[in-house]
Amino acid sequence: MKALLRQLDHELERFGATHKSIETLFIGGGTPSTVTPELYAPFFEKIRPFLADDAEITTEANPNSATQTWLEGMNNLGVNRVSFGVQSFHEVKLKLLGRNHHAAQAIEAPHLAEAAGFENISIDLIYGTEIDTRSLLESDLYTAFSLPINHLSAYSLTIEEGTKFFETPEVSRDDENIAYWFTEQIKARGFIQYEISNFGTYRSQHNLGYWEYKDYIGIGSGAVGFMKNRRFYPTPSVEAYIADPLRIDTERLDTEAIKSEKVLLGLRSCIGVDRKILSHEERKRATILAEEGKLTLHEKRLYNPNFFLSDEIALYLLS
Repeated sequence: MKALLRQLDHELERFGATHKSIETLFIGGGTPSTVTPELYAPFFEKIRPFLADDAEITTEANPNSATQTWLEGMNNLGVNRVSFGVQSFHEVKLKLLGRNHHAAQAIEAPHLAEAAGFENISIDLIYGTEIDTRSLLESDLYTAFSLPINHLSAYSLTIEEGTKFFETPEVSRDDENIAYWFTEQIKARGFIQYEISNFGTYRSQHNLGYWEYKDYIGIGSGAVGFMKNRRFYPTPSVEAYIADPLRIDTERLDTEAIKSEKVLLGLRSCIGVDRKILSHEERKRATILAEEGKLTLHEKRLYNPNFFLSDEIALYLLS
């Protein structure tokens, strides 16, 4: 935590942060709920003058480690939104995913957050495992919508190299029909989809900031920061980070890379793409897609009505 404070000082200066200029704060990556609020207090003391009055301040939490005391402590520090890594309310599925919490804890956690004073509560659900059926997923949604939540993230299980699932890829089942069905079920319950994996009656301002391509500070081992055309990568080794939190690699993005990212992020979310960043040929391809109903044009921005096709549309536009 002392190393975080050192890096925070460095980044506030590098980014030219001014009084109340930080719009959102997100505590995530790993298990924030295993760190006591007392240890977060010096960080909040340092960053508080830079936070806007209406700043959205989110923490991630595991259902089994987010106690009532912890939630109250974080809320007292100013955290006003919490996101629980629930994944499922089905015991067999939780075991399959290697989660160390039980369904009862996943159900209890949002209630504890509400009691602690949180108005904005989110949960994550995973679909696309080998045991998923419509009835299992429907049961998960039934339980989810009985809880005091106003936001839900639904992620398809993807197998990535270096993870424990890489040795057992059969745990994942890529089923396009299930993906579309699950998405429609969430929307039918009143949550609006504003990004490929995010739904709610509330839209996370922090998420929107990424998709709007705003600058952001990344604090901590393995975090990522972004300013204009540069990305900053603190060392991913925790031990090395503690020894020197200012050991940060820099990547410079060229104009084409920035455009590609803006297109990809815009097409997979409600942000859309500013038509003027496209070349003449890319605009012609966008017109073809619009005529086919795969893109819509509103006030010189292009929007994608089917987020699941965002990668394919981006590849076609930028080819």
